[in-house]
Amino acid sequence: GPVFIQEPDDAIFSLDSDDKKVIMNCEARGNPVPTYSWLINGTIVDAEADFRYSLIDGNLIIHNASEAIDYGRYQCRAENSIGTVQSRDALLQFAYLGEFSGRARGAVSVREGQGVVLMCAPPPHSPEIIYSWVFNELPSFVAEDSRRFISQETGHLYISKVQPSDVGSYVCQVKNTVTNARVLSPPTPLTLKTDGVMGEYEPKIEAHFPQTVLAAKGITVRLECFALGNPVPTITWRKMSGNIPKKARLRKSQAVLEIPNIQLEDSGSYECKAENTRGGTAFRGHLQVYTLPQWISMINDTQLDSGEQLHWECRATGKPRPTYRWLRNGEPLNSQSRVEMVNGELIIHRLQQADSGMYQCIAENKYGAIYSSAELKILASAPVFSTNPIRLIATVGKDVSLECRPRASPKPRISWRKNDRRVQIMLLRNNTLRIINSSRSDEGSYVCRAENQFGSAELTIVLLVKEPMRVELSPIRVEVTVGESVVLSCKVTHDPSLDVSFLWLLNNQPLNTQQEGGHFEYIQTQSSTADLMIRSILLKHAGKYGCRAQTSADSVLAEAELLVRGPPGPPGVVIVEEITDTTATLSWSHGVDNHSPITTYNVQARSPVSLGWQTVKTDPEPVTGNMESAMAVELNPWVEYEFRVVATNGIGTGDPSTPSRAVRTKEAVPSVAPANVRGGNGRRHELVISWEPVSEEFQNGEGFGYIVAFRANGTRGWKEKMVTSADSTTYKYRDETFPPLTPFEVRVGVYNNKGDGPFSEVVTVFSAEGGEGRKLGRLSCWEQVSSWKDMEQEEMGKKKRTMGNETTMLLTGLDGNTQYLISVKGFNSVGQGPASSPIKISTKKNAPSLPPGNLMWIQEGNNVSLSWDPVKARDNESEVIGYKVGIGRGHSQVMRTPNSAVVLTLPEGGTYIIEVRAVSEGGEGAASAQVRVLTSSGKPNTIKFVFGYLFPRPIFLSAMSDVIIVLAE
Repeated sequence: GPVFIQEPDDAIFSLDSDDKKVIMNCEARGNPVPTYSWLINGTIVDAEADFRYSLIDGNLIIHNASEAIDYGRYQCRAENSIGTVQSRDALLQFAYLGEFSGRARGAVSVREGQGVVLMCAPPPHSPEIIYSWVFNELPSFVAEDSRRFISQETGHLYISKVQPSDVGSYVCQVKNTVTNARVLSPPTPLTLKTDGVMGEYEPKIEAHFPQTVLAAKGITVRLECFALGNPVPTITWRKMSGNIPKKARLRKSQAVLEIPNIQLEDSGSYECKAENTRGGTAFRGHLQVYTLPQWISMINDTQLDSGEQLHWECRATGKPRPTYRWLRNGEPLNSQSRVEMVNGELIIHRLQQADSGMYQCIAENKYGAIYSSAELKILASAPVFSTNPIRLIATVGKDVSLECRPRASPKPRISWRKNDRRVQIMLLRNNTLRIINSSRSDEGSYVCRAENQFGSAELTIVLLVKEPMRVELSPIRVEVTVGESVVLSCKVTHDPSLDVSFLWLLNNQPLNTQQEGGHFEYIQTQSSTADLMIRSILLKHAGKYGCRAQTSADSVLAEAELLVRGPPGPPGVVIVEEITDTTATLSWSHGVDNHSPITTYNVQARSPVSLGWQTVKTDPEPVTGNMESAMAVELNPWVEYEFRVVATNGIGTGDPSTPSRAVRTKEAVPSVAPANVRGGNGRRHELVISWEPVSEEFQNGEGFGYIVAFRANGTRGWKEKMVTSADSTTYKYRDETFPPLTPFEVRVGVYNNKGDGPFSEVVTVFSAEGGEGRKLGRLSCWEQVSSWKDMEQEEMGKKKRTMGNETTMLLTGLDGNTQYLISVKGFNSVGQGPASSPIKISTKKNAPSLPPGNLMWIQEGNNVSLSWDPVKARDNESEVIGYKVGIGRGHSQVMRTPNSAVVLTLPEGGTYIIEVRAVSEGGEGAASAQVRVLTSSGKPNTIKFVFGYLFPRPIFLSAMSDVIIVLAE
């Protein structure tokens, strides 16, 4: 039946339009294609008899439209052989603006201080217009303020208190909101009387909103209120029950209360009050918000058999509450003996073919109506079977159902017979014939006969009963270790006349070998045997495996259990139960052991100053697999740690637990003294003491600083000075009383908020003579080495002094591949001696600037095979003579090799950082990218090969190799 795609909408047509043609749109779909007609105010439009009307598709075109004839409500009707539907109504209005009367307007004369109202008296118009007033001449418009107000309801100009400046000519201008046309009224002169000034008087409200304001939900409401008075009145607003909505705004010096997006809760009584010093007055009116009907439930297309009952219900909301009426094929539907209509419900008893058609439920109140449409189809047909005959195969001992489901309306009567004899084995409600515990004797031809008043039909079902199928899956239970392989074999015994197919399942879900990375392979050696090979088994492959064998008669499932042993899963999250300065009590929960008992736990810690995760000592040691707590010991005080636990069983070491929250150990007295205490670089009468600072890792708490203690040789008491900065490396002491090169015993200690820590070993430091201080001995002279480039002056070169009577020195910072001149001078407390004769030396070329590239490593247990691309020196660089491989934190281990490959054997249970540099006569080159290698703890049962590379490089393997590739962070 027809369904609207587009319904007509309200329209406003401008009579000033050059094209005097109005188009009302309507479009519907249906099969057959619908035809259209139109109603104006409930009367059919005869487009053939009236030349002013024409129909193009469903659209109505009105030629030479006029308000007198064509104003009104329009409805479109769409019709085909199924039925008719009627659209919502659309209001057609016409926009125009007439001219003001040309009659001259009389002058208005008032006293100064008196109020006045100037009438606009607008011309005929449609729809709304906007009012403004011109003062004397265009473009001088009256500006609204607390004293002057233009009502958009009446169009009048209100002046609450006339002043001499108001004297003049006033013209009312109106503007059509649709056509934008403007017209001006004749002028109204305003003059002042000469018989005196108006005294003060109380307010009088001249412009106000109606006593009852009706507003549609969602629009913007404007309530006006303005008063005359002397002094100029003040306008205030209030809501009698509750508060004025927060969204409301006051406009035009509070003369207009504007409420946007009005809602039901905004309804109520509103009051405006005008006040001045002479008194006050108020006006009160009621704002009532209404809503158009809106659907809660609608009707839907329905198909029913002849004789059945139709029950439709439509529901809508609205204020006022909607009422309901029904249309059938565009005509009102009335209550009859078979038809009931109550509050949006439609019931039709004992449906007939004549009841077919298009129905519409209309919900309406006085502000609007909405339509819901649906098609009712009454079915009437003789029985028909879609497939005939049917061959059905059953299994001995199983129940079998023979279904009889013809298409027919009304429902047919069903009877069964077998081999031309009537049967009544078990007939279910849906006319299905059910045979219990079937046997070979149940084989034969079964006929279902269906009949109704329109005809009959028969369905033949040929039933064959076969011996049941047996399925055996072996082994039923198998235990394997990660990395091993297994074959599950599925053997079937079945009737040879039937084809069998196999379906493999894992944990009751079909097994998709394409998504399992080549671990699974189906192998069917015979028509009745199928094998499943599982290679390189992973933990996730454990579970219940099923082999489902299927024939057209039967489906049998056999199951087997695969148990996979592997390294343990991660333990539960680590909780820090208690923390001291050097210990942390930790607890965790057991993870899965993956069918191999956990033997030990390894506790690891990480801090901002550590190189990744490091194994820490514990109490007890070792932590056995049945334990769920341990104490980490020998931690550094005042360091923030995270902890994790790794479990190990007989198969290997599993993944670590989730790290604990970061915790800081308690503070403690410092335990590490500064190193390399020395002196030098001071002025005369200064004692300069230097040391290497203690790293943050060993400061053990807040408030860390140094205690510098010194005394002249041969004296007993120590002088101690506090250095409060933890980063300090030098302390200077000045005393004019001691001579230059006075020997002092010096030691440097540490402290923090918890107390004083140890002092360093005592060393001897000499006070300065005016140059540098001296250390460790009574040295009275020293040497200065000067170096400068050939072709340069000596003064432009570098100078460096020895720390005493040393006869060797290492010069650094020289340019490569350059010739230098070098000489030496002696110094003592008296002065400098003559320089030696200069000698010439040439520095080597610079070290290679390129790092070794394309690092690749292969890890076999704790052995690591490392290789890289050789480094080629540039023309201005020294030739490469070998490579240096740095291993561990700070690269404490170094291996040298002349080749671009090396094999390393690393200790167990650690994380190692490896980097490579080229070595030349010019020194060491740039470092390669770092490689991080993790070695396992304990003796593994299997050999792991880990291939790693920092840049894309092919790995060549022999055919049939099994390879595990691990992507390490």
